[in-house]
Amino acid sequence: MTSMNAFVASLEPKNQLKDYPHAVDFQQQIPVFDGDQLRGLNAQDKAIVSAQWVHCWQHGAGVFIVRKLFDHMPTVDAATQVFYDLMHEQNQTEHNLADHFAASGANSRVWNCLEKMAVNNAAAFISYYKNPLLADICTAWLGPDYQITSQVNLVHPGGASQQPHRDYHLGFTNDEQVKRYPLHVQVMSSMLTLQGAVAHIDMPVESGPTLLLPYSQRYEQGYGLYRNPEFKAYFAEHAVQIPLKKGDGLFFNPALMHGAGANISKDVQRMANLLQISSAFGKAMESIDQQRMQLACYDDLSKTKLSSDELSAIATALSDSYPFSSNMDRDAPGASLKPLSGRDILLEALEQQWPLQKLQEALAALSWRKASH
Repeated sequence: MTSMNAFVASLEPKNQLKDYPHAVDFQQQIPVFDGDQLRGLNAQDKAIVSAQWVHCWQHGAGVFIVRKLFDHMPTVDAATQVFYDLMHEQNQTEHNLADHFAASGANSRVWNCLEKMAVNNAAAFISYYKNPLLADICTAWLGPDYQITSQVNLVHPGGASQQPHRDYHLGFTNDEQVKRYPLHVQVMSSMLTLQGAVAHIDMPVESGPTLLLPYSQRYEQGYGLYRNPEFKAYFAEHAVQIPLKKGDGLFFNPALMHGAGANISKDVQRMANLLQISSAFGKAMESIDQQRMQLACYDDLSKTKLSSDELSAIATALSDSYPFSSNMDRDAPGASLKPLSGRDILLEALEQQWPLQKLQEALAALSWRKASH
C-alpha cells in the first residue's frame, strides 16, 4: 500500500559532499565527479569510488553526474553527426514516432541507436564506446558482463516535459500489474538496469535537462506511486535540474523518480544519448523456441477445458511472456507502455478460437516486430 507520508519520510536523511570524498561538487543534493580526475585514479582508488557510486545509487541521491565523461570532443561530435544522419534517414520514410511518457512530436527519437550506429559508422562507434570510464560506471552497478542499449533523443524547442516516472522494467506497467509482482521483486528489479544520459550539446536549464527527485529511489513501493496525482504535484514542486555541458554524463538508479524537462528555449535542440545498461543475469540457460511450442500444442490446447488458473499456468509455460526486448521502431508503444507478448497473442487466439494458420501468422508478425532489422 503506497503512502505519500511514508514516501516523503523516505527522502530523509540527506547526504553531504563529505559522504563522497572523490566528488568535486554537490549540486542540489547530487554528487558531481570530474572525469579527468577519475581517469587518473589507480586501481585501489577506482574501487573506492565505485563503492561511492553504488552507495549513491542505493542509499544516496540515486543519481550522480560525471563532468567530461568524454574528454575528446571530436568523438562526441562525430557521434552527434551519426545521430543526425540516422534521424534524417528515418525521416525519409513514413515513420510512426512514439515515445514512453512523452507526447508524439515533442521530440525525435532513434531507437536501437547502438546497433544502427555500429552498422552505419563503425569508426565513430568504436571511438565512442571504447571509453573505459563509461565501462567503469556500468561495471560498478552491474558487474563486467553488462549489455548496453542506446536510444538517442532530441527535444525540440517547445517540447513539453515528460510525466514523472520510474524506468524499466516495472516502470512500463500499470498499477494493477505492479501489484502482481512481490515487493522484493519490485525492489530487486532496479538492480537489473542502470540508466545513463550523455549530453551531446550544452544543456542549460531552459533547454529542459532531466528533472530529478533525489532520494526517491529509496521508497520501496514507488513503482505503484508515481501515477498518483498527489505525487505528481510533489514532484513538480521539489524536482531539480542540473545543467550539463557537452560530453557530461548523468547516471541514475532506474527507480529514481524523474522525467525529461520542458524545452522552453528558443533555439536549443537538446540532444542526449540515453543509455540503458542491463544485467547479464536476466537470461535463461537454454535457448527455447516458444513459438514452435505454442504452434505444436495449440490444437490440443484449444480442445482442452481449463480453469482460468490452469490456462494462465499453461500459457506462461508455453510462451515468452515478457514483451521486451523488441524493435521499438516496429513495436512502438501505444495505449499501453508495453507491446504485446507471445503469451498475450496465445491467450487472444484461444479466447477468440483462431484457426492455427491465423496464430501462425500472428506469431510471425511478432517475430518481425522483434527483429532488429
